[in-house]
Amino acid sequence: MFSFAHLIVLNFLAPTAFWFAATVPIVVLFYLLKRKRVVKLVSSTLLWQKFLAETQANAPFQKLRHNWLLLLQLLLLILAIFALSRPYFSGNSKSAALRVVILDASASMQSTDDAPSRFEKARAEALKWVDGLRDQDQMLVLQAAANTEVKQSATSNKTALRRALESCAVTDSPTHIKEALKLAETLTRDQTEAEIHLFSDGAVGDLTEFENKGLRLVYHRVGERANNLGITALDVRSNPEDPKQRAVYTSVQNFSTNSHEAELELRFENEIQEVRPLKLEPGDTSPQVFLATQAKDGVFSVNLKVKDDLAADNQASMFSQLPQPVKILLVSRGNRFLEKALRAAVNVELSSVQELNDSADGFDLVVLDDILPVVWPKGNVLAVHVANTNWFDGVSKAENPAIVDWKNTHPLLRYVNFDNVQISETLAVKTPTWALSLVEAQQTPLVLAGELARQKIVWIGFDTLQSTWPLRISFPIFIANAVEYLNPASAKNSQLFVHAGEPFRFALVQSAKNAELTLPDGKKRMLEIDSTAREIVFGETAKQGTYRLRVGTNDTAFCVNLLDAAESNTKPKTELQFGRYSKVEATKLKRANMELWRWIAGAALAVLMFEWWYYHRRTA
Repeated sequence: MFSFAHLIVLNFLAPTAFWFAATVPIVVLFYLLKRKRVVKLVSSTLLWQKFLAETQANAPFQKLRHNWLLLLQLLLLILAIFALSRPYFSGNSKSAALRVVILDASASMQSTDDAPSRFEKARAEALKWVDGLRDQDQMLVLQAAANTEVKQSATSNKTALRRALESCAVTDSPTHIKEALKLAETLTRDQTEAEIHLFSDGAVGDLTEFENKGLRLVYHRVGERANNLGITALDVRSNPEDPKQRAVYTSVQNFSTNSHEAELELRFENEIQEVRPLKLEPGDTSPQVFLATQAKDGVFSVNLKVKDDLAADNQASMFSQLPQPVKILLVSRGNRFLEKALRAAVNVELSSVQELNDSADGFDLVVLDDILPVVWPKGNVLAVHVANTNWFDGVSKAENPAIVDWKNTHPLLRYVNFDNVQISETLAVKTPTWALSLVEAQQTPLVLAGELARQKIVWIGFDTLQSTWPLRISFPIFIANAVEYLNPASAKNSQLFVHAGEPFRFALVQSAKNAELTLPDGKKRMLEIDSTAREIVFGETAKQGTYRLRVGTNDTAFCVNLLDAAESNTKPKTELQFGRYSKVEATKLKRANMELWRWIAGAALAVLMFEWWYYHRRTA
């Protein structure tokens, strides 16, 4: 917590410039002398006209008279001396040998409650701290969004620091302030007088890991209010009731303190499909499901028509491919429950065999039901009560395992519940590094999911027929989720859905030397491809929208979205919480030096412009 008394003192960075004040008597002396001169009419002679009659100097000196030109010249000289002396107001901040400036460039900083935006106000405040940098101090500039970027290493060069801040640009991505704070903490660890200055609205996520770090953090808050509605979710799937239709799932949330009326618009390839009126009370969330026909591969987009402070979360898009049948090979001795659940999944072509003696090429996924194959399939696998020797370090057995926990946030366990499921026996293993444990007993994980050597695997450790699970509604739901999870087409669709700031990866199916990328604003970029590369990685996804990639004869579109509730919640935070017992409040700390020479130079220019205006006004 910071508390500072307000004390403003006028000081001078270059007091030796006051020696120029010795020129003031010289200017006055020129007005005491009588001069003999030839009359020349120039633009600045208006104030000299009373002296033009004097063509002969009868005495070396004359009486000093009231003269506006003399006063203007003295004023200009005094202003010039003050500007050269670099006066400044000394604020109430402490001296710091190094200041690390972190400028939040995430999507919420585009909010317009601070004109013209929170980001521009934060940058203006940071620039004032550059102006007040003492000659012996240094500053470092970081831009924080989805990734942290060092815009300027530690320096005392104010021109370089201003250039670095002016080169920062706001993004459509969420912010990962933790990365920036980790870097700043590393840079300031051995400097007891160093400070970290964060310019943000406080949408920074969980900072618990810094609770005991002792960061010398100064939080400069921007933002005035929370007046925003945002799209926080988007998904496109086959309509369970009609496979010919596509179901577009989306969600709109009101983060403001007032009720709002809005319109939600669905488009396919930029053609309007449906428009719905919405009315949301403060804090309300409105889930919406659109049904639409799709004749070709294309982009579904939802647009929220509403007047709020943040436009970045009022649209989202997703590339949708025409659904293709999922070819599944079931290797089983006759598990009717499993076979029925697989056939109930959407758009499935199921083949069944009792043994697997080849590689099962031509199938999208293979289901192994308590049968050890002669040749393990190379594609994605759902393995029930069977394990490859390469998957685990060792396999044993456990009797009557009781389910103690399951991760219902994972896509495989969506709408799945394991209450009242009893199991007689299971294979007991340790969770390997390549997999995530989804369902756990005290002795062993019961369900694992992961990827090993580019093969996606879902492993069930027990024989489903030796349990009560097939009698529960959660069993066919889990199987449908597993088919969606293991379907290679679903994996490709997920690759074409990118969160802002994350890299896009595209596997190469043909050799090419370069690729053409069309950005959301219509600009085109050429990407060079290494001859040994197996995929294209494009990381400049800070702006949301639809990107189109052309590699040889292959055209692909991928969509970049925000879809982040933390960014859409634009309520500025008055404090940052570091765990339960530590916090940093928004500071009222003033910059160290508020230099005035620019204002003084501007005043001198105004005096010159006044003289020019006055002359032309009198002579017009």
